[in-house]
Amino acid sequence: MISRYRLGLPALLLTGLYLAALAVTAVIALTSGDVGMLWGLTLFTPVDESTQATWPNVLVMLAAGLPSAWALWQCLRGPLAGPPSEQNRAVWCLRIALYVSAANGLISPLMSDWFGAVILNIVLMVSLVVLFPSVLGSSLRYADHVRVMGFLGYGGTLAYLVLGLVGLRMPDWLALICAGAGLLWVILILRAQREDGRWTRSTVRYGIAGLLVSFVSMPVAALLGNMGTVYADATTALGVLSTIWLARSAHELAGPAQPAGIVAGAEQTVIQP
Repeated sequence: MISRYRLGLPALLLTGLYLAALAVTAVIALTSGDVGMLWGLTLFTPVDESTQATWPNVLVMLAAGLPSAWALWQCLRGPLAGPPSEQNRAVWCLRIALYVSAANGLISPLMSDWFGAVILNIVLMVSLVVLFPSVLGSSLRYADHVRVMGFLGYGGTLAYLVLGLVGLRMPDWLALICAGAGLLWVILILRAQREDGRWTRSTVRYGIAGLLVSFVSMPVAALLGNMGTVYADATTALGVLSTIWLARSAHELAGPAQPAGIVAGAEQTVIQP
């Protein structure tokens, strides 16, 4: 399995180190009563000092760390091994933008400047709005309309945040329109990826799952908030699904060239992890 990927061994080692750190900090939490280190490795939020190091709380934090471990493996392993397929400038630029966006998704929880991380994420998504259509080609229907949705969604959200920072504020209904446009852009891109033979069904499903998580995470967190901060914060763990989608989308653009004549469905069956 490791040899199937160009960076399989380094990715496995780093993922293993993270899992080992989870195990060590879980033992420390249970023996010392201090959940700080385990909290920092799994929830990436300010520690709630009132949280006790009970078995249920520790298990919740360990469970919250597993998606991050899976994201490390998925993001760091690189494309499938073998001579890469031919890439033009548009594909190369999109891959770089996807990797930078995925890297930001991995490290942004560690950043103390939450607002700056959000702004950077939106700027990176704008770059994907620009770059995706030229790579998707005919798979992306109504490309100009999709661009408009993307610019309205992410550009509008960026304007909303920046104006709020300087003391001005857009109407809430306009902010909702921007958020809806951004979600619609992701849906249209996922549909185009599904019809394009360069991406596997699994990658598209990660994107769909990440989209669904963005809808349900806040209501679920509010619902679990009465059970304790650790439960509410753990609901954000699945946010890495969108990061996995970005990384896999980049990996598969650089996958090994397939023999001529392979249909998309058969190709996906062969290379789908």
